[in-house]
Amino acid sequence: MKTYFLLPLLILLAMPVSAAKMSTPSKAPKSYEVECASCHMAYPPGLLGQKNWQNILAGLDKHFGVDASIDAKTQTEITQWLIKNAATKEKYSSFAPENRITKSAWFIREHDEVRADVWKRDAIKGPANCSVCHTDAANGGFSENNIRIPSK
Repeated sequence: MKTYFLLPLLILLAMPVSAAKMSTPSKAPKSYEVECASCHMAYPPGLLGQKNWQNILAGLDKHFGVDASIDAKTQTEITQWLIKNAATKEKYSSFAPENRITKSAWFIREHDEVRADVWKRDAIKGPANCSVCHTDAANGGFSENNIRIPSK
């Protein structure tokens, strides 16, 4: 095998891979924004694996302490889109306990320097409120360069 065939592959492998940008696919169903983002940020589907998204959508009647039930057609549409666009990299796709992004191993690792009292600040209200500190979270941006942690 000639080495020049490997050159494009080697260049690709040498490129930095960043988890700082977790983009939401552009063809999200309108129902995802309407139903899910009406209560919380429309989390990029790549933050959880397929099994977690299946569990979350199957349990909307008890969605983290709230009845978030939706009609069957909408539920199917959102479920299919989330599963299609769920995390594929092992870092994000491994099962998150209690189907919570904030309990996933990668989330805990990325936020291990955040003290417990920071999560309790009035402006933050908890680790699931990504867009408070990650200024571009709504667009899938989680770069450490765009973090502003409220002081109160």
